[in-house]
Amino acid sequence: MTPAAFAQVMDRAYVDMRPWSEAEIARTLDTPHVILLAHPQGGLLLQTIAGEAEILAFAVDPAAQRTGIATTLLTRAIAQARQEGADRLFLEVAAANVPARAFYAARGFAQIGKRRAYYTLRDGRKDDALVLSRPIPLDPGPDTPTS
Repeated sequence: MTPAAFAQVMDRAYVDMRPWSEAEIARTLDTPHVILLAHPQGGLLLQTIAGEAEILAFAVDPAAQRTGIATTLLTRAIAQARQEGADRLFLEVAAANVPARAFYAARGFAQIGKRRAYYTLRDGRKDDALVLSRPIPLDPGPDTPTS
């Protein structure tokens, strides 16, 4: 998946939030320790460094949501982070994004913080970012998301 294709998926998936531009995605991919895990209908930017991993951006085309793509990408991210030596995975999610929050909670993420007015929405309003985290098990046993 190219930065342009991922930007298009993000534009469709980020209904309220301002999506990343192709240039922002390309610049992020030029950053050390950042990779794009891709599926034809979605993608996930992952940064792994100093024993920790962070999901920087995650989007699945709305037409393909609830088909397992997000779970597949998250499972791949956890495996990649484990391979890179990370023992914890972090991400931010918009406080108003209830479906995403439920998705992450079902996969072992817990809120560890809040960044007030972190996200700029398409209409200019702000939304808080909830900082979530989950441990990465040493082996891909029952803790690894599968659904």
